[in-house]
Amino acid sequence: MNAIASAAQSEYLYGRSLPRHFYTDAAIFEADMRFLGDTQWWLVDHSSRIPRAGDYFVYRFGAESVIVLRDRNQGVKAFYNVCRHRGSLICLESSGHAKALTCPYHGWTYDLTGRLIGASSMPPDFDKQAHSLRPVHLQVESGLIFLNFTDGAPPSFDTFIARHRPFLAPHDLGSAKVAVQRHYRTKANWKLVVENFLECYHCKPAHPTYCSVHSAEKLLALGAGAGSSAGDLSAQFERDLEQWERETRAAGHLTGMFGDGIDAPFFQGTGRMPIKPGHLTESINGTPVAPLMGAYSTYDGGQTAIGLNPISYVLASNDHAVMFLFSPRGPLETDVIATWLVRSDAQAGRDYDEGTLTAVWDITLQEDKTITENNQLGVLSTLRAGCSLLARETHQRLRCLVHES
Repeated sequence: MNAIASAAQSEYLYGRSLPRHFYTDAAIFEADMRFLGDTQWWLVDHSSRIPRAGDYFVYRFGAESVIVLRDRNQGVKAFYNVCRHRGSLICLESSGHAKALTCPYHGWTYDLTGRLIGASSMPPDFDKQAHSLRPVHLQVESGLIFLNFTDGAPPSFDTFIARHRPFLAPHDLGSAKVAVQRHYRTKANWKLVVENFLECYHCKPAHPTYCSVHSAEKLLALGAGAGSSAGDLSAQFERDLEQWERETRAAGHLTGMFGDGIDAPFFQGTGRMPIKPGHLTESINGTPVAPLMGAYSTYDGGQTAIGLNPISYVLASNDHAVMFLFSPRGPLETDVIATWLVRSDAQAGRDYDEGTLTAVWDITLQEDKTITENNQLGVLSTLRAGCSLLARETHQRLRCLVHES
């Protein structure tokens, strides 16, 4: 990683994106995965996906495959999806239910704690206890499941999550459930996908639906980077934000925001802000899409934007939330996973409609898939070197993430 960091520093031009090979090279991708796996807590799903003992799902990133399951004590555990015998994958389906985990290759069987309980024809002195499944570091906060992949001690989860707790609390995501989950497999490097998500300079030409839901002042003031706003848009948004915050605090609701500098270990930023005048929630026409969640008894027209790190995000309105995970699969492939959450007692068809609930971000993510795939194709060109300008804050954060290890 030091050699890679040195190369980046020597080739990097201020105000431009990373050198071309940082979006294409397999060795750099592997270094990215080691760095992200060791230093970050990855948001991988919601605990309502596995309500019963024996329920599991498989999470994949890069070359890794992880089983996340509910054990018989109602705890959540994670193990590498790798048999300790010959290294075969154990769970072949993306999700399911099992009383025990049996490898389909030679039949080795593990209980829901990862303990090896069946290994036929092994010698009498074979020690089953020494061949349990390898665990993955796991934490659950407000129903959100986080993994860290370091072999040693993981980074402090309390440090990672502490500043977000006041923003998560009013939404009570621990009492939510998954209404819809969709995968948008994107043929582009994860850094291109994340860079696109973090900036909104492209929103006006590329996302008419998203722009119809959010105010132009906000999108340019917050999403496009310093110097991108036209005229008095930034100042106008500051005035709108101050007025909304006064009204929201008077209603007893949380306001405020914070953002990390480029030297911070997790590169976080979280805050509450208005969606658009007249919009109660982030829906096509601004009207409610599900029952109010958590502590909210009235709508305040705001949204809580939680940036946990550059690969994990939550956007929570008063009546629903969307989790975003950018899961790198290879140098030129990223799985964008969006998960819509609603109150646990909400019923599909009665309390929410799947199409209405997902419309804004389903349309936007499909557009983003096209944008970033076209971006990757252009980056592969030899003409790409040195031609790409980015919003300043965006490229600094991504540059820091992959090269400050």
